[in-house]
Amino acid sequence: MVWANQDSLQRPMLKIDSHQHFWKYDPARDTWITEEMEVIRHDFFPHDLKPLLEANGVHGCIAVQADQSEEETDFLLRLAQENDFIKGVVGWVDLCSPTIHERLEYYSQFSKLKGFRHILQAEPVEFILKSEFQRGIASLKQFGFTYDILVYPKHLSVIPDLVKSEQRFIIDHLAKPDIRNSRFNNWETEMKEIASFDYVYCKLSGMITEADWMNWKKEDIFPYIDKMFEFFGAERLVFGTDWPVCKLAGEYDAVCGLMEEYLSKLSQREQELVWGKNATQFYNL
Repeated sequence: MVWANQDSLQRPMLKIDSHQHFWKYDPARDTWITEEMEVIRHDFFPHDLKPLLEANGVHGCIAVQADQSEEETDFLLRLAQENDFIKGVVGWVDLCSPTIHERLEYYSQFSKLKGFRHILQAEPVEFILKSEFQRGIASLKQFGFTYDILVYPKHLSVIPDLVKSEQRFIIDHLAKPDIRNSRFNNWETEMKEIASFDYVYCKLSGMITEADWMNWKKEDIFPYIDKMFEFFGAERLVFGTDWPVCKLAGEYDAVCGLMEEYLSKLSQREQELVWGKNATQFYNL
């Protein structure tokens, strides 16, 4: 977003980090954080993120669940209530529960709760086709909630069945293509099909951790971003850092710098959309 031009001085473009996490590290709970991920085996709270946002000209963020529990949702909502720069929360709720309608009704009272996510990448492909899960997804629209799709390329063949429930969906991390080995395989074909649903968005996030953590370079990643612009267009892409997970491969400013370099070749309007306008619209910030 660019505000009105005053005295020939343009105010900063609105930037929203659409994907980051907070946690109090618990080795018994957070088993996905393995020993090779020592750099993120720590607590990460808003006071850790705020200076990074300020240093990179980012005006706000969306806190996304990392644990599959309602306690996680409540934890993030408390942090959002205490910190104005947390503009929204993507929480977790049991979408397969027979009482899903009641749980969504309860959570609809929290204005900063924008949507939900299930860690589908840890589930078999068949889970996405479960009638209980799809019923839960279909219930979100009634309450105006979004859904973040976190999957691997192996899940993409069934995502059209998931998104047939017409509402706001967004794919996290480009569906985690194999950037490390420069593979496109079926990922490219299936992402193109998913992009044909014009209410599905995609986050330009989590890319450096799908590349070689120690030796990635922009030339490894830009071809994947190219495909996303080809399929989704600037109108349905949003910026995200995936902090602190990104620290496995690079610091916050490295992610911002990568995006800055890519977007700099685009029009002012396209840059405004990807940096902040699309996230603001999608998550109703």
